[in-house]
Amino acid sequence: MSAETRTHRQAVVMHVRCPDRLPEETFRQVLEELAGLSPVVQALPPTAALVDLTGAIRYHGSTPHRLGEVLRIRSISRLGVDVRVGIGPSITVAATASAQVPQPGGVLAIAPGQAADWLARLPVDALHGIGPRQAAVLRDYGIHSVGLLAAVPPATVQRLLGGRAGRLAVDRARGIDPRPVVPRALPASATVGCTFDRHTLDGAAVRAALLDLVVRLGVRLRRRGQAARALTLTLKFAGGTTWEKTRRLTEPSAHDDDLRRLAYQLMDAAGLQRGRLTGITLRGEDLIDAARVTEQISLDDTREDRLRAEQVMDRIRDKYGPAAIGPAAAFRRAS
Repeated sequence: MSAETRTHRQAVVMHVRCPDRLPEETFRQVLEELAGLSPVVQALPPTAALVDLTGAIRYHGSTPHRLGEVLRIRSISRLGVDVRVGIGPSITVAATASAQVPQPGGVLAIAPGQAADWLARLPVDALHGIGPRQAAVLRDYGIHSVGLLAAVPPATVQRLLGGRAGRLAVDRARGIDPRPVVPRALPASATVGCTFDRHTLDGAAVRAALLDLVVRLGVRLRRRGQAARALTLTLKFAGGTTWEKTRRLTEPSAHDDDLRRLAYQLMDAAGLQRGRLTGITLRGEDLIDAARVTEQISLDDTREDRLRAEQVMDRIRDKYGPAAIGPAAAFRRAS
């Protein structure tokens, strides 16, 4: 096999970062520009995307860096948007590279043979997938760079960050990331709702209905592989009036505990008093791919237990149906 053939078969991934708060329609137009380079585009709303350039390089008769520059020129001239482009042999390298590009835009391409050495020189918090809390723990133990993280025995990092998070951190520090780019355009929101058979003033009944919606929304997000950045609560009253409010989560999540806490805060903000409710709608907003959410380490054993229980309940629902298990309050409402 020639060196040229090996080069073409080596995965080439592009990670594109758009400016923050980019309008949804403009983001879609950026995705269309990406599709002009390669048919394998994975949207990461609201402002990022992945592109598999492996086959596109030969098709366009160009280099990865040149294709990144072509994208920048097109997005600036056609959309007035500059982008930061990282290119590498894996999602981790490409996403780490794009974060190193100064704003407003530019292209940084890392060749496969240079990836390990390039990663090694970066501070540990620059590695894509390492969150602030994880980086702080690693620095406390003297692991300040990606190179040091790659050199530490995996078992040690697992003790510091947890089993799965530790394994991923060491693998990615060493440039190991077999994840493919999966063509996908994720829905921007997920909505669940309920109506009451009669106008209700019962605080307990309303709270139980909201809890049921939280569980349904969480299950839907986890099955989709998504996480919500914000929640919108809409209350419908007798007479046709509505109340609606949106709040953002501290961190993107699809976990029942996080969604419930914010949903209850929204309900408290409504100040229902004597309002006669006819229906409730809960909507997860600004959804992102769950794979982009960094799993932070936690010292809260109770929360960790609940997350493990949530995984078990999801498996039970998959096997026996959505009504097989859930919070007692929601089941009492249903009965």
